[in-house]
Amino acid sequence: MLRDDPDFVDEYLAAALDEIDQPGGQAALLAALRHVAEAQGMANVAQKAGIPRESLYRALSSRGNPTIKTLLAVINGAGLHLAVTRTEHSPA
Repeated sequence: MLRDDPDFVDEYLAAALDEIDQPGGQAALLAALRHVAEAQGMANVAQKAGIPRESLYRALSSRGNPTIKTLLAVINGAGLHLAVTRTEHSPA
């Protein structure tokens, strides 16, 4: 599904982002990004992201601590973009 269903990819990553501030949420987001990159081909995503494939594996590993620059490159390399929305409980 991650390979051929863009809507599922969107929902999958949105669910991971929704949990990012929970315990284990950051690791879950990295795992979700890794699963998407693996489904699309790590070499392909790395090339589109402009980073070496080994760096992509390392950044998205369970011990990874990628910079925001790397995360955005990976997201863009996977054909996605990052969006920010207001939560319901945020002040206006």
